[in-house]
Amino acid sequence: MLNEEEAIEKLSTMIDEDRLKHTFGVRDTAVDLAQKYGADIDKAKWAALLHDCAKKLSNNLLLQRADEFGIVIDDICQRVPALLHAPVGAELAKREFGIDDEDILNGIRFHTLGNKNMTKLDKVIFLADYIEPNRRCKAIDELRDRVKGKTLDEAVRLACENTIKYNLEQGRIIHPQSIETRNALIWE
Repeated sequence: MLNEEEAIEKLSTMIDEDRLKHTFGVRDTAVDLAQKYGADIDKAKWAALLHDCAKKLSNNLLLQRADEFGIVIDDICQRVPALLHAPVGAELAKREFGIDDEDILNGIRFHTLGNKNMTKLDKVIFLADYIEPNRRCKAIDELRDRVKGKTLDEAVRLACENTIKYNLEQGRIIHPQSIETRNALIWE
């Protein structure tokens, strides 16, 4: 496994400067959330640091890597390959960065669509990616205020609902996994 400095150096060759700034924001936010909600801080740091390592791959390359890695490509991911950056990123974290911890890999794998069986760490990464301070838009700014004082499940549910609402308003496809993630947070 690479050390943090080596990982950042390698990551900086895979993503652009703006994405690297976002990544550092997610890392710092994830560490704060892990402390607040009692998740493993070191695992949160690593999952956040590598969560977008596949983000700059083209749609064709994401589809190709997913196929090579044995990742199931459903109809929606076939139409919106960018959704594959999370599971492909988990495989790249394993193969390129030497990450073998399944908790860290799942944090990367589930940071976009979530999962109905998310762990505390998965939820921390999902939320950190959503609310990190470098993301600027009215809906996210409002969500940052709304999640203060909430439980982790409540905060993740609000993030899911914001994403679903945004995609509805934009006339975009909503992946069923996003809805399943949101519903699982209500049924618990």
